[in-house]
Amino acid sequence: MTRVLVVEDDPQLVRALVINLQARQYGVDPAPDGATGLRLAAARRPDAVLLDLGLPDMDGVDVIKTLRGWTRVPILVLSARRASDEKVAALDAGADDYITKPFTMDELLARLRAAVRRTETAPPAPETFLIATDDFTIDLLAKKTTRGGHDVHLTPTEWHLLEILVTNPGRLITQKHLLQEVWGTSRSDKTNYLRVYMAQLRRKLEANPAHPRHLITEPGMGYRFES
Repeated sequence: MTRVLVVEDDPQLVRALVINLQARQYGVDPAPDGATGLRLAAARRPDAVLLDLGLPDMDGVDVIKTLRGWTRVPILVLSARRASDEKVAALDAGADDYITKPFTMDELLARLRAAVRRTETAPPAPETFLIATDDFTIDLLAKKTTRGGHDVHLTPTEWHLLEILVTNPGRLITQKHLLQEVWGTSRSDKTNYLRVYMAQLRRKLEANPAHPRHLITEPGMGYRFES
């Protein structure tokens, strides 16, 4: 049974989550505050965490940072905070996804399933580091990309950006993280760099660059790769 830790202080929302999750055969551990959530995380070892940021005893970002000190369990933030900088702070702290309240239960369950599925899929062995989509194939060891049977030339910067995304499939990677990893801390505010290079990657790899299937933009937050 997949076990979910729900760290949320709104009793009505907790009740709705518990009912819906249990109806789909999830085990659920509710926690009304951060301290209880951290204690239950250590004791119950959940398969996923649903976390509110506005907790009565501590900020949810601090809960994320504490969890990330010892576990890679998927953390899905559920929050009414809509400011992009707060979303980025949660994602940079280690959250895997950010769902803004109010949300539909179908959307939440779909994202939860995706997060759990990613952790259940073992990473490929180094000698088979091949990522294939319907449109292109990436060989991480050979640092080679092909599309339609033909090699695709990528610049070192394009490759570095693509490599970060494809080695974190389904996970939202923040603009700040990508900029720091590819261009360094001195360029961490140059979001126009990302727009230019992502557009170039889509032109080279996507069947329809205007409507990408694999290199997805999350406006104001970052990018994710979907195979």
